[in-house]
Amino acid sequence: MTATIATIQTARVSLRAAPDLLVRGARGPHDRSDFLLVRIVTSDGVEGYGEVSATPIWSGEDGTSAEHFIRTAIAPALLDRPLTPVGAAEDLMDKVLRGNPFTKAGVSIALWDAFARTLDVPLAVALGGPYRTEIPIKLSLSGDDDELERAYAAATSAGFGAFKVKVGLGLDGDLHRVRRARDLAGAAFLGTDANGGWSRADAHRAIPELKALGVQFVEQPLEPRDLRGARELRGLGLPVIADESVFDARDLLDVVEAQAADVVSVYVGKSAGPGRAVRMGQLAAAHGIDVLLGSNGELGLGAAAQLHVAAALPRLSTYPSDIIGAHYYTEDVLAKPLDSDGRRVRLTDEPGLGVTLRDDLLREFR
Repeated sequence: MTATIATIQTARVSLRAAPDLLVRGARGPHDRSDFLLVRIVTSDGVEGYGEVSATPIWSGEDGTSAEHFIRTAIAPALLDRPLTPVGAAEDLMDKVLRGNPFTKAGVSIALWDAFARTLDVPLAVALGGPYRTEIPIKLSLSGDDDELERAYAAATSAGFGAFKVKVGLGLDGDLHRVRRARDLAGAAFLGTDANGGWSRADAHRAIPELKALGVQFVEQPLEPRDLRGARELRGLGLPVIADESVFDARDLLDVVEAQAADVVSVYVGKSAGPGRAVRMGQLAAAHGIDVLLGSNGELGLGAAAQLHVAAALPRLSTYPSDIIGAHYYTEDVLAKPLDSDGRRVRLTDEPGLGVTLRDDLLREFR
């Protein structure tokens, strides 16, 4: 008999970013995460956990909106329904709630976690992998002068050796920041992320200088829908990564048709769940485009989901992904952190997400 979804519970969690690693991007600073954790219990007693990694300045969602929609729309639709196929539950969420991909992702992660635990396999296996068990990672650097120096010192102290610099905050300051980051990092891997903050003129001026500094890529240089402009920038010789331009499969196909990116940043929150994130990666690969795993500042559960998706993708960019989890925060939500040394994050053979929440957080579910 197929297990059904018996219980859906939520718990609020709020963590502050580590002060020296605070990200200051074109969309504003990310100094704390007020997220929502999700627990699903099946009729067989199997538990699955997820995380709604949503921030209003980025996605228009947060823990408050997510909890409201899970309780009033998603839970009534899913309770007593079969756990499998998970895709059917995801389709049902789309029918009862428009948009809100990060909220749906939190529930979807928990569904996939429960499914993989039912099979007693890692989530990456349930998603069709793994194609790899180690994922190279990088960390964002932001701030100016002393702030940037403190960020770099904190990042290297945590073991990181690859970075991307936040730009899109004013071109002269952006270029100064990247030059200083290059001075600090020496020959280390360095990319840039404008979060859509540049005009075409800014980007045309910036990219030749970034290329001369040995920058490896420019992420989301223009506002999300300016695909024609992004295509023009690719002709300047620096790879373009699309992030905010790509949330779903339709967005991805638009980018492909416009030839607007060399690499696409995919992650579980934007895609509304791990299975859909993998399908996005497969679709990109079918069109000859690599993907990497970006970040919305995920906590431990979200970072674990990102890790399993990266492991399950048939084609992953050689550029480091952004699976950073607890590295960004003053504390961890996991009882045992992900296996990460700042250079790589590694998959384990534990079932499901392969992680466990702290006991105090487990007591918060309602």
